Amino acid sequence: MSSASSSISEPSTAQQSYPDGRVALAEAAVLDDPRFSNADLAPVAIERRNWTTYNYLALWVGMAHCIPSWTLASGLVALGMDWKQAVLTIALANVIVLIPMLLTGHAGTKYGIPFPVFARASFGLRGANLPAMVRAAVACAWFGIQTWIGGEGIFLLAGKLFGDSWLNASKIQGTAWTQWLAFLVFWLIEVLVITRGMETLRKFENWAAPLVIAGALALLGFMASKAGGFGPLLDQPSALGWGSGFWKVFFPALMGMIGFWATLSLNIPDFTRFGGSQRAQLRGQALGLPTTMTLFAVLSVLVTSGSQAVYGEPIWDPIALTAKMSNVVGALFALFIVMVATLSVNIAANVVSPAYDLSNLLPRFISFRTGALITGVVGIVIMPWKLIANPHVYIFTWLGVVGGLLGTVAGILIADYWFIRRTELHLDELYKPGGRYWYTGGWNLRAVLSFAVGGLLAIGGSYSALDAQGVKQGPFPVHGMVPFLKPLADYGWAVGLASSFLLYAALSLTARRPRR
Repeated sequence: MSSASSSISEPSTAQQSYPDGRVALAEAAVLDDPRFSNADLAPVAIERRNWTTYNYLALWVGMAHCIPSWTLASGLVALGMDWKQAVLTIALANVIVLIPMLLTGHAGTKYGIPFPVFARASFGLRGANLPAMVRAAVACAWFGIQTWIGGEGIFLLAGKLFGDSWLNASKIQGTAWTQWLAFLVFWLIEVLVITRGMETLRKFENWAAPLVIAGALALLGFMASKAGGFGPLLDQPSALGWGSGFWKVFFPALMGMIGFWATLSLNIPDFTRFGGSQRAQLRGQALGLPTTMTLFAVLSVLVTSGSQAVYGEPIWDPIALTAKMSNVVGALFALFIVMVATLSVNIAANVVSPAYDLSNLLPRFISFRTGALITGVVGIVIMPWKLIANPHVYIFTWLGVVGGLLGTVAGILIADYWFIRRTELHLDELYKPGGRYWYTGGWNLRAVLSFAVGGLLAIGGSYSALDAQGVKQGPFPVHGMVPFLKPLADYGWAVGLASSFLLYAALSLTARRPRR
């Protein structure tokens, strides 16, 4: 290894520490290598780090109150859980994922750096592109999923206005061409908003997020009135019970719920880099994430339970459920809320992260805005309509595999930042080749090996279950891709995080201790 494996050095004169623990570049420091720096990747100046507890609380209210959050909870009901089991699963998952969220968010507030720059400390200046591209791919897929949902809202809203000729138009690839058109229209709206910049997005999110709560409460009232009160919503029994049938579904579902926010547990420095203090981001996130997601889960599972009582089957898609409303004005209002909320959440949660990641790949050529536009294109190419079509694929295959990989990255980041470096980084050297974070040609081979081993353990045993008719529910072999790893597959996120943490820490400690 290079100088990165040398002994601990004195504090750098290229950075300035403040009494509250935050660190910024010294005035004399210059980041002049366009291969590793641009205006979007550079540390946020201390005077621009002004987010408060409320800002982070509002951020989570805006991001959590989205349709995929709804389909997570309602999808558990569709898989056989009752409302208590579904809420328990989601509440526990969000308390668990909050821990790495706060641990990685610390670096953003302390140093003012986004996730891909933070990852350079453990993976190397070039190696950081490995976890950044994994995370960017996940965010692009989420962008596509949300865009498909928003397009579905436009499709059904227009159907209320134009009637059956719109809803039953000729099909392309099994879907009405008018729905493809609605998907494209919603995508174009998002692109137009993106090009107006992040400040426009932030203002839009501030007023849009509460609309989703209003819409969810209205839908709950609608279902309660149709079911004849709240009793039928609360009385729907679990198809799984509390025995072995439940636990077989619970653990992979728990990992899927964790996988839902696993990407944010990595890229939360993209937001905490603007934090006015560590206390602001800690309190804001702790108050915002678990409480908001649990409240939304309660609303969604009650409504889905109600749909089972009213229609004889659980309707886990809130847009499809809204379309059943006989009151045209009410349905139009509900669908409008779906579109506005989806637009605000999608751009905040799924454009910021890949935009920074793609900018980190080629800082000289890709700005934050260019990265955001690339995200929009990839979000179509990835065919999101297939990811969300089946709750088995959505929760177990997609979220489970994604969660396993992202847990592996989180384990390495936390081990390096907290256990090896004790939260001490050198800002200027995160942007300069040849320094302590250059390792071997820009790659930290210890991190790469830990990622490969942790990823294999986390997702190598991925398998697809059989339904009651013996039909395989997913793309993986029934006995797992690597059969002897199948017992680990249901715990992918936890396995990935723990194994990569331990392996990276062991490899780093057996080598000479890195300079902090």
